[in-house]
Amino acid sequence: MQTIIIENATVLDVVQGKLLPDQRIVIEGQRFARVTPMRATEASLTASGEVYDARGMTVMPGLCDAHVHVTTWTSNLPEREQASPAYSTVRTIEVLEGMLMRGFTTVRDQAGADYGLAQVVQDGYLKGPRILFCGSALSSTGGHGDLRGREAQGVDGAGRLSLFRLCDGVAEMRRTCRDEIRKGAHHIKLMISGGIFSPTDRLTNDQFAEEEIRAAVEEAGMADIYCTGHAYTTRAVNRALHFGVRSLEHCNLIDESSVELFLQHKAFMTPTLSVYAAMVRESQSMNFPVEMQEKLHRVQDKGLQALELASRSGVKLVYGTDLVGKLHAHQLDEFKLRSKVQPAIDIIRSATCNAAELFNEVGQIGVLAAGARADLLVVDGNPLSDLGCLQAPDRCLKAIMKDGKFYKNALLSLRKQG
Repeated sequence: MQTIIIENATVLDVVQGKLLPDQRIVIEGQRFARVTPMRATEASLTASGEVYDARGMTVMPGLCDAHVHVTTWTSNLPEREQASPAYSTVRTIEVLEGMLMRGFTTVRDQAGADYGLAQVVQDGYLKGPRILFCGSALSSTGGHGDLRGREAQGVDGAGRLSLFRLCDGVAEMRRTCRDEIRKGAHHIKLMISGGIFSPTDRLTNDQFAEEEIRAAVEEAGMADIYCTGHAYTTRAVNRALHFGVRSLEHCNLIDESSVELFLQHKAFMTPTLSVYAAMVRESQSMNFPVEMQEKLHRVQDKGLQALELASRSGVKLVYGTDLVGKLHAHQLDEFKLRSKVQPAIDIIRSATCNAAELFNEVGQIGVLAAGARADLLVVDGNPLSDLGCLQAPDRCLKAIMKDGKFYKNALLSLRKQG
């Protein structure tokens, strides 16, 4: 088993929210074996392996993005739907590598990725972050996942709905959930309100009836996974929380009543501020229809207020971006946007230990601790005082490791052992 040792490290303990100087990190295979002060005796120093020096740098857990669409190589979603699976897979290679090289070692895909793509990354044939997938997001007819225009006839009017599956009624909901679970889904994604990209629904629409949502929650629970939901408005978010949905995406238009329910149900919220900022900047070149631009500006104006309200009240917040096409390049902008209302450590926690809790991966990812997966970043800078060092990966990320393997390594090698 390969041993890698990183010495003289200043470790960012994301749970305690403090820096631990002069630490030695021992990685054996794909896991952290020990994280201890340099003065401690380390039997592993006599083992074969490699030793690197991280003096003057911060070592922290690899980042998590809880709302990505790794297969959206284009922002034209109908174009993506109609492309061949082989073509989409090849185009996804660049998206995945970009995420990993920005420091994201785990991502939660919220529509489009499947067991095959997750497996090919896990087996090392593609370079990218670990993928937790839902398969296809579930939408009602005419809902946010229905990409057909008004002129389309029949369910397949917009081509294969591989990002989304349409299901109406309790029986279809149960059958569809069971099918995604059969294919290995880590969670079930429900479209619970209108959205920006969908052509026929209003942003304020509620989608899926109570019995449909409760059926999905029950099916997920029986499989020991959970439901997450796309929702913007107070009414949509509150319905979802009442019916047992564990995490909600976006939530730009919530109020104090939603915050109370998040806390009551110990649910998670994943704001996605970077997608609105990026789309506003690129709206002219992306030729968004007027209706879409109106929706976009409405949610952008309220997103930061919703985040501040939730953060101030102690809601469990997770890092997410929801970017598509060329907008994937803005994945790290979320740090800067959230820093307007949140302290640095809270944003870092949202991308590490909070995400691990949502993903049911506590102790496995999001921390530097014995037994956890060896996912880490070596940062030239102190993220607690300057989040900018996480937003400049080419300059500041000196090493990126996932599952004990370096994907970038500019550290000084002290010696090889053995």
